[in-house]
Amino acid sequence: MGTEIIINVEPFETRVAVLENRSVSEIFIERTTERRMAGNIYRGRVTKVLPGMQVAFVDVGLEKSGFLHKNDISPGEYGFVPEFGKSQEAEDDGDLEENRVGEPRETPPIEDILKERQEIMVQIIKDPIGTKGTRVSSFITLPGRYLVFMPLVDHVGVSRRIEDPAERERLRAVLDKIRKPSRGFIIRTAADGASEEDLRRDVDFLERMWGKVQAKNERAKAPALVHSDLDIVLRSLRDLLGKDVERVIIDSEADHQRCVEFINNFMGDPKTPIELYRGDQPIFESYAVDIEIERALGKKVWLKSGGYIVIDQTEALTTIDVNTGKFVGKKSQEETILKTNLEAVKEIVYQLRLRNIGGLIIIDFIDMEREASKEKVYLALEQALKPDRARATILRVSELGLVEMTRKRTRESLVKTLCQPCPHCDGKGFVKSPKTVCHEIFREIERVVAKNPGARELQIIASTRIAAALYEEGNDYLEKLEGERNFKFTINADDEVQDEDYEVVALD
Repeated sequence: MGTEIIINVEPFETRVAVLENRSVSEIFIERTTERRMAGNIYRGRVTKVLPGMQVAFVDVGLEKSGFLHKNDISPGEYGFVPEFGKSQEAEDDGDLEENRVGEPRETPPIEDILKERQEIMVQIIKDPIGTKGTRVSSFITLPGRYLVFMPLVDHVGVSRRIEDPAERERLRAVLDKIRKPSRGFIIRTAADGASEEDLRRDVDFLERMWGKVQAKNERAKAPALVHSDLDIVLRSLRDLLGKDVERVIIDSEADHQRCVEFINNFMGDPKTPIELYRGDQPIFESYAVDIEIERALGKKVWLKSGGYIVIDQTEALTTIDVNTGKFVGKKSQEETILKTNLEAVKEIVYQLRLRNIGGLIIIDFIDMEREASKEKVYLALEQALKPDRARATILRVSELGLVEMTRKRTRESLVKTLCQPCPHCDGKGFVKSPKTVCHEIFREIERVVAKNPGARELQIIASTRIAAALYEEGNDYLEKLEGERNFKFTINADDEVQDEDYEVVALD
């Protein structure tokens, strides 16, 4: 079984799942109220230039100004048209940040390029992630089916996923033949095997789109949106369809018709069938996607052998711990450990893609004594990451059995998209025990008594669970206080109060 794309369209959100051999490999979610902005082009106004950081902030009409680094300023802004090498490899899939082609050799400081209140055309290359705002660039890129168009630079790149040298050269030669002078393109993975007519159709389409963007930008008054990228349904077809995709299944009749029209108009000779799902069960339930989403929200993932991995995501990095669990093996300890680590490699890469985990990742493999075992694990990890569309860099297994790696972060992880910090533990992942809270209440009683020497009654307001613990854990202590201080204590249990929230009130 090849690759399938399952699309679930609902009024409040749209979800896209990529299934490889019936297993969910990637999940994309776009909520109606939180549409992705990466790819949108704006006529913006510079609000602040910071020479010390070589960055500027650009108002594009959103709640927060976009962050523009000097390296993301097109040389056209300061009268220089760059020409980059023709053999540079590139990322594919329309990842706009990855398609930057770098800065020219000599770049003036940002304060000589931009001034406050200057109007400039920019594109959002990274949506807000966590506490970080949008990142913008004046290197404009327009993704098509086979190509990514870069109208402001003279550059031809080929996706590193097209590995055949002869095919790479053929595609580059065809594109050099049909592109206009000083027009830049990146040849995407989907172009592998594409004809000259396929590429020409893409070039013509992207040139027309760029003409419309320029015309709208000239008429617009900053800040203004001049081009909006496709929604998640059509963007999935543009970016995910490839030779290995056997079919696309969608459960919305209106969007099914849109997809068919888009395929016919945009791709010329459609080879992938677009099917309308008519089943009684919800489409994600029918294809067991919902189960995988629930599984991807858990910390512990069991391996078939009986071992397991534990995934902890923090703001700075993600740690993954590998454990043998119930697996004891049949021969030597080294063989048991190696087998568990190799099995964990496949599950780890699968979970990284499914959960869309990016940034710095530390994998704590079970300690291996032999260098040969460490090398096998490293090579297995390197091989397993090859199909991943997100760029990854890995270091070899350290003396402590750790692997450090980075994976390109282009959008929020699945956990950050679907979840929020727990209101009970405030995101810590744990809560104080009832005994600890009781002891905190005892100390709070002492503080309240000291501040209110004339009070004769203290009221303790706590959750039902903590109130019960006070009667059990603190009954002797409270009785002693009542006798020593001539106080009366009242404990009020409130089901709506959380365990760590309490109040001690002095009453006259």
